[in-house]
This record gives sequence, C-alpha cells and structure tokens, in this order.
Amino acid sequence: MKRNSLLVLSITGVYSAILHTAAWSVNNFLMTGPKAYLTFSSSVAAGAQSGMEECKFQFGWERWNCPESALQLSTHNRLRSATRETSFMHAISSAGVMYTLTRNCSLGDFESCGCDDSRNGRVGGRGWVWGGCSDNVEFGEKVSKLFVDALETGHDTRALINLHNNEVGRLAVKDTMRRACKCHGVSGSCSIQTCWLQLAEFREVGNYLKIKYDQAHKLEMDKRRVRAGNSADSRGATAETFHHIHATELVFLEDSPDYCTRNASLGHHGTEGRECLQTGKNLSQWEKRSCRRLCTECGLRVEERRTEVVASCNCKFHWCCTVRCEQCRTLVAKHFCTRRDSAAHNHIRQRNRGHRR
Repeated sequence: MKRNSLLVLSITGVYSAILHTAAWSVNNFLMTGPKAYLTFSSSVAAGAQSGMEECKFQFGWERWNCPESALQLSTHNRLRSATRETSFMHAISSAGVMYTLTRNCSLGDFESCGCDDSRNGRVGGRGWVWGGCSDNVEFGEKVSKLFVDALETGHDTRALINLHNNEVGRLAVKDTMRRACKCHGVSGSCSIQTCWLQLAEFREVGNYLKIKYDQAHKLEMDKRRVRAGNSADSRGATAETFHHIHATELVFLEDSPDYCTRNASLGHHGTEGRECLQTGKNLSQWEKRSCRRLCTECGLRVEERRTEVVASCNCKFHWCCTVRCEQCRTLVAKHFCTRRDSAAHNHIRQRNRGHRR
C-alpha cells in the first residue's frame, strides 16, 4: 500500500454497487470481478494519478497546494467537504480518468475499443469532411462514469455536487479536443481535407479547469430543507438550485478554511516552511507574488537560504565520440516562509483575515 488509503471496489456486474466508499486515493485502485473491469483498472489508477499531479502543478504556488490528503474528502464532522478546492479535485480526477481511458483506447490497449468513426464521410464544413481516427471520448466517458461516479451512493446535496463536478471534468476533456486534418488533392493542392478529433494535452484540460475553479459558483440553499438529509424536501431544494447552474460550471457549498495555518484534522499543512519565488527567469505575475501570498499575508516572514547546487558545465566534445564535462558548484538562493515574532504575526493575520486562498 502506498502513502494513502486504497480505493477498494467490488464489482459483480455492469451496474454493481460499490461496497466501500468512505475515502479514496489516487495511489491505487484494487478491483475484483469480471476480467473486463480488471482490464481498465490500471488506466483508471493512472488517470486519477495524472489528475492529482496536474492539481499539484496548477496550485503549486497557492496556499492550498493539493496535498496528498485532498482526495480523502473528509472533515472533522465526518462529512466530506464541499469547498471550492474539493470541486476542483473531483473535476480534475474525473477528467484524468476519462482522458487516460480515451488515450489508451486510441493506443489499442483495449480489445473492446477502437477509433470513433461514427461521423466519417459526413461533410464537416467548407472544404473538409470527417474521416481518420477520432479519439473515442464516448468510450472514455462511459467507463469513467462507471468507476468514478459509482463512489457517490447517497442522494444528499454533497453527493449531487460531487457528481456535477465529476461531469464538469469530463466535459472539459471534450471541450478542449482539437480538430486535426490531412490534405488531399493533386500536387498537394489541399482541395479537400479529411479531419478527425483528438485529445489536447492534459495540461490544457488542467488550465481550463483552473479557470473554472476561479469562476466557481457557491450554492446558496435553504439550510432547513437541506438538513432534511435524503428526504424529498432536501432533494427538491437541491434540484431547484442546480436548475440555474450551467453544466460546465464548478459548484461548491462551503467557504474554504484558512489555509495559512496547519489543521491536522482537516489535512491542511499550512504555509509555514513552504518555498516561494522572488527571483527567476520568466516568472508569471502570480509566481512573483507567491512570497507575499504564502508568507507575508499569512503572518510569516520570508527567509532566504542559500543552497549549493552541483551541475555539469564546460562540456567539450572529444573525437570520437564522447562529451566530457566538469562539475561546477554554484550557490542558489531559495526563499521560504518562516515564523516571525508573535506580536507582528497577530497584527498581520488580523489585517489579512479576508485572504483565503
């Protein structure tokens, strides 16, 4: 077993129930049952892992930086959280699973799957027709739904929010697909093109969902009706709220906690000890402000530490045929968030209480 708890799925048929769904992790998916499901299990695990890695990239310089505990989705009240960050985790994980299943289908890893040629031969637009081998996203979507959505066995508000955000992730894979074309005609005249759809780089899916995260909608619900649990009154309140939400928009129910400070029960590590960026080539404005966001606004100070880095240098080509390099040592300045004196800490935390992410 790797770092986190494992997701154990017991599958006995096409629409079988999931026996244990209290917590799940990207690190492994153990399955027992029909051979068909075992065929997809490694792709599902790899897809969930790619979603976690993309989450870490997208939030690398933010207070919440997608910790390993993120997919356990639990709170101190023994209820899964439904914050803005949780909505992103559901979407990017669902997208990762669908993306990997679709890609592996195109690579011929599954006997039961091939190209999507359902539109081949149809006119797509002026000067081009559908043809070639489109990535079979319908297959990826269908199988990912079976694995990921099956985790939500309840009918409460949180379960419905999670299912909605799962779907946002799958739609992101579709919405970022690209059209690729091949020219046909005499002497390369390209009088007609044959085109097909292919997956974009997964980084584009991550960028797309990060924008959705920034624009996520908080659901304002009648708390008295929601407290009714799985009753018809609670489901009615949820249905009314979702009626106004677009299918591609992330939604959340609860405000994010203060990610500046460590909270072991919620799995938040705080920003003390985190590295931030002050200097470097080609830094974005967001990266340049990371020290202020992670340190200063959280009541911490920025500490510079110099680290010795050993790298190859002065490389020369020698006939024939080797390259010989020297080992050069350089001092590199890195910056970290560290504690300041308590009085200054309290003053700055009071001033920046409004900052959450």
